[in-house]
Amino acid sequence: MNLINNNEYKRPKVAVVLAVYNGAEWLAEQLLSILNQKFIDVTIFISIDPSLDNSEAICREFTLQYQNIKLLPNIGKFGGAAKNFFRLIRDVDLTSFDYFSFADQDDIWLEKKLINAVNKIIETKCDGYSSNIMAFWSTGNRRLIVKSQPQREWDYLFEAAGPGCTYVLTIKLALEIKKNIEFNWLEVNQLDLHDWYCYAFARANGFHWFIDPSPSMLYRQHQNNQVGVNKGVKAFFYRLNKIINGWGFEQSRSIAKLIGKDNSVFVQSWRELKPRGFLMLAFNAHKCRRKSTERAFFFCACVLMSIIGFCKQ
Repeated sequence: MNLINNNEYKRPKVAVVLAVYNGAEWLAEQLLSILNQKFIDVTIFISIDPSLDNSEAICREFTLQYQNIKLLPNIGKFGGAAKNFFRLIRDVDLTSFDYFSFADQDDIWLEKKLINAVNKIIETKCDGYSSNIMAFWSTGNRRLIVKSQPQREWDYLFEAAGPGCTYVLTIKLALEIKKNIEFNWLEVNQLDLHDWYCYAFARANGFHWFIDPSPSMLYRQHQNNQVGVNKGVKAFFYRLNKIINGWGFEQSRSIAKLIGKDNSVFVQSWRELKPRGFLMLAFNAHKCRRKSTERAFFFCACVLMSIIGFCKQ
């Protein structure tokens, strides 16, 4: 298939799903950056978690101005972005689209974000795409956040492929994810991170994933970020607490079950989350995270969990 770079080719149709909650401050800027995508036929589907600001009014105003923005009916409180995104995947009819993409409410997309992703999907023959990001702050500071380290055998059970807002999926992969979500609706909604789950599903079910070293968007950092760039001392202790209280490993175990890897020899070796299982994970840390420093952190965390477990026995 030819790469797409001008109007000589039929524009790919991309469904972009946007979960909104108290996003009024930056929502309009983000919507315009999606609408301004080059060489793409884009349709934006919005689901609003009932908000305290005028997010809904902004979205409704945009739907009146642009026919390619659709606002889904209000179905009550979600209490988290993941549940809202799972609702979008379940309720949006994707059959007329070529590609599928997530969007957060507070970022700024580079104008060729989607077409560059589509071209990489064609070039690498992958079904899932994500990329590095350029984090930015209100102070004007910017920092490249690298997520494109080589993928590891089991990394998908322990981390996402970068922020979900960089994801672009072929419709084939998106529809398979949709079927899995519909079949496991109650269990899926116990997960806290939709992007981690989607990456894991793709990798576990034979879909090829490409992580682009080129940043595709400006990733806004502010005090209300549900998930930020994981930098600094505060982020370190936040993640350490998540490990000690078992959240991350519980999520890994749940994801493994949902994507059909629950009975693999590797998962069976640690899924009970007992001290020996954590030691097994520690010895396999090189297979579980992409970044070298993250592998070291993962090793130490598993050893710590094993020690804590043995002390409780």
